[in-house]
Amino acid sequence: MHLALYRKWRPALFSDVISQEHITTILQHQVAKGSFAHAYLFTGSRGTGKTTCARILAKAINCLHPKDGNPCLECEICKGIEDGSILDITEMDAASNNGVEDVRLLREEANFVPSVCRYRVYIIDEAHMLSNSAFNALLKIMEEPPPHVLFILATTEVHKIPATIASRCQRYDFKRIKAADIAARLKKIAEAEGLTLTEGGASLLARLSDGGMRDALSLLEQTSAFSDVIDESVVSSAVGIAQKDEIFDLAEAVRNQDAAKALSIVSALYESGKAIDRLADDFISHFRDLMLLEATGDGEDLLLLPPNEIKRLKDQASAYTLPRILSVITELQQALIRLSRTKNQKIELEMTLVCLCAKEPLSLSAAQTTQPARVSEESDPLLLQRISKLEQTVLSLSEQRKSVSPTPPRKNPPAEPTPIPAKATVLECWGELLEELRQNEPALHAMLIDSTAYKSGEVIIIDSPNTMLKSLLLTDNIGAKLADEIERKLGSRHRLRIAKKETLIIEENSGFSDILKKAGEQHIETELY
Repeated sequence: MHLALYRKWRPALFSDVISQEHITTILQHQVAKGSFAHAYLFTGSRGTGKTTCARILAKAINCLHPKDGNPCLECEICKGIEDGSILDITEMDAASNNGVEDVRLLREEANFVPSVCRYRVYIIDEAHMLSNSAFNALLKIMEEPPPHVLFILATTEVHKIPATIASRCQRYDFKRIKAADIAARLKKIAEAEGLTLTEGGASLLARLSDGGMRDALSLLEQTSAFSDVIDESVVSSAVGIAQKDEIFDLAEAVRNQDAAKALSIVSALYESGKAIDRLADDFISHFRDLMLLEATGDGEDLLLLPPNEIKRLKDQASAYTLPRILSVITELQQALIRLSRTKNQKIELEMTLVCLCAKEPLSLSAAQTTQPARVSEESDPLLLQRISKLEQTVLSLSEQRKSVSPTPPRKNPPAEPTPIPAKATVLECWGELLEELRQNEPALHAMLIDSTAYKSGEVIIIDSPNTMLKSLLLTDNIGAKLADEIERKLGSRHRLRIAKKETLIIEENSGFSDILKKAGEQHIETELY
């Protein structure tokens, strides 16, 4: 059975992991000294080595003959972990096993000593996908773990990991792999696989991988199906992007304000199957390179490009001004956003290029915010009559409103503070909600510090020392956000009110009202707290 390149060439030792020396060196020393932690948190973008380092660490701490903190890869433990026959090492995909029952099973199993290894290791991939209840179940065993258990949490979204979990882990941030390191590694792997990978091809694959080694190897395998000799043209054809010559020609057409030439290039690329959004992204990258050269004077160290391409970039950069380059990048980035919302991407890109090639400055973004042109009698007299009639109707309604109410109503009139009813219940999940807001919405959490919430029917009453809270909740982006968060916790929509602290509503037929009435009849003074 064919094994994908990214699996076949997955690093087996800490020393094989590239661009993460700040992490692998520490882990090696910890294993060598036997002073590793009981829980780790590996975070970083995809394909940077998080799960790979977790597997190496699991082997290293259980290896019968470790070498300088690395696993030997030859003992029964290392081989058993590699082929999956040893069940003391568990990999859990939190994206599909994110419920509290999954974690409870894990917690029960963790209490048993390992059958073969010295340590049970639980690698939880995409840990941020665990539910709140699952995190709470995991917290208990991470607070007081058995001595034979080690947890490794890997995530691409560390901000979604609760602070109570993160604080019990040693955190390591994986960097994006350097493009030069990816290109060098690709060349070695290509040579071992009997492929010829040129410098230009390796550089292009490295740029397309966006700092992820797994993506780079997947792209290499994809391009190897086209040819055993992989250069820039092969990569461009396999991935479906424009070749550099076409990108240079497109930039030249924009500089010369030659809209016909630019549209002809886009049409040819579209007919050959190039993706429009990828073309726009490549065009942005090209002008980004021009920006770096123009801004720094000599930004070769920031560009992973062959010498002949850098020379051509410098020649083209000299024909552009920095403001013009920045303007083009801005328009292209706005176009890229619009491309994700339109069905006909080709038309969207063509309109953007027409604006960029115009003799006078044009902008689709600005055009969308300008006032519409006036309608003249010559253009459409019937439409003008309808508009005039509508204006008269609006004016008449406005006069009627003025006669009824001399002062116009305020926008978003503030609701009066609401007394807390005697039968209102304390919202028990309020503390948990505030903790989640502290992690995900710190600005909103700051407004609600030291607050308490009460539930009365379909109304949530917030008792807070923050005197500005009422006016803040009236703004759509704050009040609506808090209402959404409460709806997520309670499962239904509630109205929000601010508590009026000095008043307590006593129901007329309640026993407490009888006590107050009798006290009044006997001239006994009472005071409510």
